[in-house]
Amino acid sequence: MESQLVYLSDLNFNLDVWKRELKFQESEMDYFEEKLEHIAIRNLGSDVMVQLEGFQNKIIREREVMGHLRHRIRMKKRELAQSKFEKNAEVLFQEKQVMLKDEMATFVKMHYELKESMMDFFLKYL
Repeated sequence: MESQLVYLSDLNFNLDVWKRELKFQESEMDYFEEKLEHIAIRNLGSDVMVQLEGFQNKIIREREVMGHLRHRIRMKKRELAQSKFEKNAEVLFQEKQVMLKDEMATFVKMHYELKESMMDFFLKYL
C-alpha cells in the first residue's frame, strides 16, 4: 500500500508541474498581448494589422486550450485523491496520465512555436 501512495504522489507531482507550466505560459501571453497593443497603437498599416489580429486570435485559442488543460488537471487531481486506497489505482492512473502527458507535450510545442513567431514579429515591428 505504501508504494502505491508514493507512486500516486509522483503522478500528483507531474500534475503540479504541468499546472505551473500553464501558469507561466499564461503570464507570457499577458506580456505578449501588451506588446501587440503597443504595435497596434503605432498603426503600421493593414498588412501588420492582419498579422497582429492573427496573433490575437491564436492567443485567444491558446487561452481556451489552457483552460481545458487546467480543468483536466483539476479533475485528475481529484481522481488521484479519491483513489489513494483503491487496488491497482497506480496502473489505471499511469494509463490515463499518458493521454494528458501527450496533450501537454503537444500544447507546449505549439506554445513555443507561437512564441517564436511572435518574437520574430516583435523584432520586426517594435
